[in-house]
Amino acid sequence: MDSAGRWVLKEDDLLACCGSTKFAKQMAAISPFTDLHHAVQAAKDIWFNKVDVNGWLEAFSAHPQIGQSPSSSITTDTSAQWSKGEQSTAIATATSTTLQELTEWNAKYKQKFGFVFLICASGRSTAEILVELKRRYPNRPVIEFETAAQEQMKITELRLAKLFSANSSTAAAIGDQPASVAMKAHEDRLNMINAHLISANVTPGESKSQVPKRNRPPITTHVLDMARGLPGAGIDVQLETWRGPEPCPQFPGSDSSCWTLVGSGKTDNDGRSNPLMNIVDAVSPGIYRISFNTGKYNPSCFFPFVSIVFQITESQKFEHFHVPLLLAPFGFSTYRGS
Repeated sequence: MDSAGRWVLKEDDLLACCGSTKFAKQMAAISPFTDLHHAVQAAKDIWFNKVDVNGWLEAFSAHPQIGQSPSSSITTDTSAQWSKGEQSTAIATATSTTLQELTEWNAKYKQKFGFVFLICASGRSTAEILVELKRRYPNRPVIEFETAAQEQMKITELRLAKLFSANSSTAAAIGDQPASVAMKAHEDRLNMINAHLISANVTPGESKSQVPKRNRPPITTHVLDMARGLPGAGIDVQLETWRGPEPCPQFPGSDSSCWTLVGSGKTDNDGRSNPLMNIVDAVSPGIYRISFNTGKYNPSCFFPFVSIVFQITESQKFEHFHVPLLLAPFGFSTYRGS
């Protein structure tokens, strides 16, 4: 900490959080930070808006494949220890069969996309990671590249929390406050962030009390302008739910009056919409529609607006649904992210 009680983060420490040299240098340049939230917001801005493609690939290469030991040649000692801890659940739940299958799928993934399969592995079993790897493997490279960048940011956020926790313990140990008190406070914050980053996997029949409480709405979105390679900022967004006489709108279209507005907003400079609904433990099952005013954002766009319709089932009501829009002048795509 500096004399004003702000957190001073060094380039080597930041490189352990994210293996991009440009990211570490830019974060160190704007240090110190008032608190963890300040550091995380700065990290997101730098990672998504200022680090280029080469920086993303550099960060990806600093990670070992899931299920393999980190290589000291591509990562710092701190990063290696963190990777080991983040994969501890996966290693503990692995069998020789699942580990072999994971190795084979990792190889297939790297051959297709050119970089290691990246996922915020903390708290995830080998089986869960395999399911996610297989789900993402059919993605187009442009979509998977952006997904991997999102996962890298989750890992960076988690590691920044660890860094703040360790520094807090050290600072308290040499001050008037007992180290255990400071460490407990930061462990609580770390646990909260970890719960935010790891999706809950709930099997049918589990009680609501078994599901970790959310700290973000169950449905979120963001927009990426593929033509410019930048977040789509200032786009009007609205979320609706189907309330028609039929359980599901019929193809090719249904009465627009049967759609009920849940919430609306506008994307920020990171292309992320403000909350479109309240934070609830269980989202109501049904048909949802997210619409984007793409014509207003880009009058020359082929699409005056884009609507994405998706379904949430009873067994999925405790899950998180991130439904982004990847927009180009004459095409768009989407996927279910985390």
